[in-house]
Amino acid sequence: MHTPDDPHLYEEVLVSPMYLAGSNGIGDAGFAPVAHWPHHYLDDGPCQLLVTSPDQRIRVGWFGDDFELWRISAATEAASATRWTATFNHVTPAEIVAGLTTALAHDYAEADAYDSNGRFLANPSIYWADAVRPLTDAGWKRGVPTTPGTVEIVAPDGQAGAVIDRRSYGPDDETVTLWAGPPGWGTRAEAVFTARAPSHLIAATADAMADSAPVIRERHQIHREMEHLVTLTPVGSASPQTSRAPTPLDVRRTAVTQAVHRAARAPRTAAELRVMAARSRTATSTRTGSPNLPHATMARTRLSPSAPRRSR
Repeated sequence: MHTPDDPHLYEEVLVSPMYLAGSNGIGDAGFAPVAHWPHHYLDDGPCQLLVTSPDQRIRVGWFGDDFELWRISAATEAASATRWTATFNHVTPAEIVAGLTTALAHDYAEADAYDSNGRFLANPSIYWADAVRPLTDAGWKRGVPTTPGTVEIVAPDGQAGAVIDRRSYGPDDETVTLWAGPPGWGTRAEAVFTARAPSHLIAATADAMADSAPVIRERHQIHREMEHLVTLTPVGSASPQTSRAPTPLDVRRTAVTQAVHRAARAPRTAAELRVMAARSRTATSTRTGSPNLPHATMARTRLSPSAPRRSR
């Protein structure tokens, strides 16, 4: 546990497993795959940043002051009713969100070239296992469900899992939940998908969640109740060649690189889009000294009451 005067409070560390790293208070990694899409800044509303596909059928919303920090949805037309929605709470690492936004960027690029409807509007598989296959392929096992009519998949460490609700629900009801961390406002990460969410998009999110690569956080961003569940490695000691502590720009670049590398298995067209987006963001950051996302707005994200704030 860290005290406010701890000299290591803002030390940057590699956190593993990634799904227990929590949010770093900004959404750069989650927005990186769609950085080339139109941005709409809505500082006066609950949704502070809305990134949409060029035809506005896909929407990625950042709700900086809400418990549900991210709200991502798709519709058949820009003005039509939402077909499916995915929400990510304020504890969920943005690197997990990037699993979904990477898949959406790929689907949209493919639809633009070959299919006006788009795979991001596909019906979900009739087999529940398809949505969580990356987890079972990574060695996650079926657990004992706490609610009749549900299926649970649990990570080997018991600190993350998926719940699939197989009961009959309406199209807008929540049926798949990916979770990580012990129950609690500041400790439990949750990603929730409604019934018509395509299975391959849920699987892409689950694949990011199961990624074994660590992520960068400052020590104070790790909730005190999570410290005994994660492995922390100071960034400066991670490589013998490291001669300086990484700057905030280095951290942002690392987050973007991780998001791009995680999607390397995608078809070439999607990979090219993500690399283009990453290069665009890096170039902008280099010129301006800040990312092309609303850092000041994102800084208002509610954190755990125990999380200290840097004095200015």
